[in-house]
Amino acid sequence: MNTLKLFVLSKFKTITILTATMGFSLVLLMIRMKITHSFFYLFLVWNLFLAAIPFAISSYLVCLPKPSKLISLTWFGVWLLFLPNAPYMITDLLHISISETKYIWLDILVVKSFALCGVLLFYLSILDMGKVFAIYFKKAVLDFCLVLIVFLSSFGVYLGRFLRYNSWEILTNPKHLLLDIANITIKPIAHNEAWLFTLFFGTFLGIGFWVFKTLALREN
Repeated sequence: MNTLKLFVLSKFKTITILTATMGFSLVLLMIRMKITHSFFYLFLVWNLFLAAIPFAISSYLVCLPKPSKLISLTWFGVWLLFLPNAPYMITDLLHISISETKYIWLDILVVKSFALCGVLLFYLSILDMGKVFAIYFKKAVLDFCLVLIVFLSSFGVYLGRFLRYNSWEILTNPKHLLLDIANITIKPIAHNEAWLFTLFFGTFLGIGFWVFKTLALREN
């Protein structure tokens, strides 16, 4: 209960902004459903829920007074598995190409608003996790790890979008998942799209994170 209270007090401004942003996205989606009589983009709500899981985990950890290494590492593993779900929402823009409504501008607004929520959750969560592990690593090492996490998330997005893996398949279908990862790793030329996507999407996310972090530190 004290952890929840500390979370609300320390992140009141952030929670307010996220609530407003998510609320706007949901309203846009409901308007789209009302106008088109279609539930085509309803899956965005589920994707947004998945994107919020890593933020919830990192927020919980950063509010703990003195989390042990075991607790931190355990939650970090779960966090890392779910983290790609947040930037994954950017790739939902691909669904616009198969939309059959004449209100294409509304589809763009709906998907982009949800994608914005995903990006915000992604960056905020990484910043929080950086605070959690700042007591264990030097700044240079921590910064490198955060950049690595961004590119790992980009690779995770590739696995989810193009190979259709889910976060929990590391438990339910580990054999095929690990085999695909191994093939991509040891045969980079045969899987050049995976590497190109990881590089360019990761760079895109990395630049965004650098800007976001710079502005966040300046306000603090």
